Amino acid sequence: MVGEKKIRKAILALIVFCALLSPRPLAAQKVYRIGALVADDQFVPAFEGFKKKMAELGYREGKNVQYDLDNAKGDRDALQKLAQKLVQDKPDLIVSSSTTATGPVAKLTEGTHLPVVFLSAGNPLRFVKSYASSGNNLTGITTSAIDLIEKRLELLKELAPGMKRVISLHNPKGENYEVEVKTVQDAAKKLGLEFVEVNATSSDELISKAKALFTRKLGEGVIYPVDAVINNVNAIREITPIINRERLPSVAINIGTVEAGALSAYGADYFALGQQGAVLVHKILKGTKPADLPIEQPSKLYLVINLKTAKAIGLKVPKEILLRADKVIE
Repeated sequence: MVGEKKIRKAILALIVFCALLSPRPLAAQKVYRIGALVADDQFVPAFEGFKKKMAELGYREGKNVQYDLDNAKGDRDALQKLAQKLVQDKPDLIVSSSTTATGPVAKLTEGTHLPVVFLSAGNPLRFVKSYASSGNNLTGITTSAIDLIEKRLELLKELAPGMKRVISLHNPKGENYEVEVKTVQDAAKKLGLEFVEVNATSSDELISKAKALFTRKLGEGVIYPVDAVINNVNAIREITPIINRERLPSVAINIGTVEAGALSAYGADYFALGQQGAVLVHKILKGTKPADLPIEQPSKLYLVINLKTAKAIGLKVPKEILLRADKVIE
C-alpha cells in the first residue's frame, strides 16, 4: 500500500515536471496593418520596392502583415480625402511617397504616436524638425529633389548649350512652391539663364497652359517641378507632343517621368527608395521611435535619357552624357 502511494506520487511528480518542460501554446502572431498613400502612378514603384524588401525581412502578406495602398492619381482633393480615411482607419504604421502625399498625413497625425515613414520626399523639412531628428512621429528618405535643381538645370544646359530662357513649371498651392521657385531662380541666375515661371494648380490647367503658351519664344527649355499634382505621368504624356513640336528639351526628376516622355532626368529611383524605407519600418515595428531615426539620403542617384524624345525634337545627345547615363530609353 505504501509502495503504491510512492509510485503514484512519483508519477504525479513526473507529469508535473513534463508539463513544466513542455512548450506553452504560442500567442497568435501579430498581423501589422500598414496603410500606404502615393500621390501619383510614378510613386507606385516606391511601394513595390518597399513590399519586396519587407518580404525579405520576413513580413509575409496575409500572415504577419497587411497592406492597404491608396493612389491619388495626381488629384489634390482626392489626396486629402484618402489621407483622412487612412488616418481614421488607425493602421499600425503609414508609409507615403512624395512631399505632396506626406504633407496632409503629417498634419492629420500631428501630436499622435502613429508612425509615418515617407518613402520619398523632395522637401522633408516641410514636416520634420531636422535631418538628424524629426522631433515627431515621422521619419523617412529624402529624394533630394529640391537640392538637385541646380544639377538638373546644368544637365539641361549641357543638352542644349544655346538655351537662354528656361520655362519653369510650378504649383502655387503646392507643398514646395516657395522654396522651389527660389531655388530654380537662384540656379538659373547662376547659370546665366532667364527664369520664365508658368503656374498651374492642376494637371488639366498645366495641359491647357502648355497648349496656349509653350513656344520657343517663351523659352528654349523646360524644367519640370517637384510638385506631384502637376508633375504626374498623365500630364507629361499629354504635354510631351506640345513640347516636342516646339523642339523644347526638358529635364524632370525621376525615371517614371522620362518614361512618360521627358527628355532627361536626374534623381533618385523610387523602387530603391522603397527598399530603404522598408528597413526603417522594420526598425520601428521592432520598437524604435521615428524621431530616433535620422532622415536618410538616397543610396544612389540616376541620370536617365530618352533618345526617342531627343529624336523627336531633333537633338543629338552628346556622347559624354550617354556614357554617364544610368538608363537610356531608345
